[in-house]
Amino acid sequence: MSHPSLAERLEAIDQRIADAARANRRDPGEITRIVVTKFHPASLVRKLWALGVRDVGENRQQELHAKRADLADLADLRWHFVGQAQTNKARAIRHDAAAVHSVDRTRLADALDRAAEPGEGALDVLLQVNLTSDPARGGVAPSEAASLAEHIAGCRGLRLRGVMAVAPLDEAPASAFARLAGVAEAVRGVEPNARWISAGMTADFAEAIAAGATHLRIGSAITGNRPPRA
Repeated sequence: MSHPSLAERLEAIDQRIADAARANRRDPGEITRIVVTKFHPASLVRKLWALGVRDVGENRQQELHAKRADLADLADLRWHFVGQAQTNKARAIRHDAAAVHSVDRTRLADALDRAAEPGEGALDVLLQVNLTSDPARGGVAPSEAASLAEHIAGCRGLRLRGVMAVAPLDEAPASAFARLAGVAEAVRGVEPNARWISAGMTADFAEAIAAGATHLRIGSAITGNRPPRA
């Protein structure tokens, strides 16, 4: 039995996204599918681009930088940084990413803000929310999201687009994403244009769509299994 091709996997996921959107009376066209390509080679991203993919996500700054350099000729490719960001790599991340989904503290916001070059436009950022009870996990506590949103809104080099989160393993995704929608509403109280909700991965994107997600982060269901790391 042959395995589905990259094109077939992409088509299948896009069909499932469209079905979930319509089931919730939403326009599939308002949902951005980000293909997360961590640990996969730049050649796979080029194949995805040839299939129409324009939004790609990376978790590590070094990998993002290397792939972006290899694919510099694909000018309309939008790179989303979706991993935990270190403040000492803020300049490099800002240089390579069109959007950063994981701003979870004022120090990181300030580092990304200071990294702006003269005359450079504002960087799209999302406030990462921790939906677990573990403070060691990435993300700001829901109760502190509005305060962080106010801080980001005061950074001239940043444009607050919305919120991002990962559903906890010990909670039903629908419940977790409903809580995220509440945080998103609070953030819009600070910045009315912060309408992005980056939520939902392969196993739970239907629940995320039902809760209002605008950006989905889909990895291996499209890319296939990760290659062995060197």
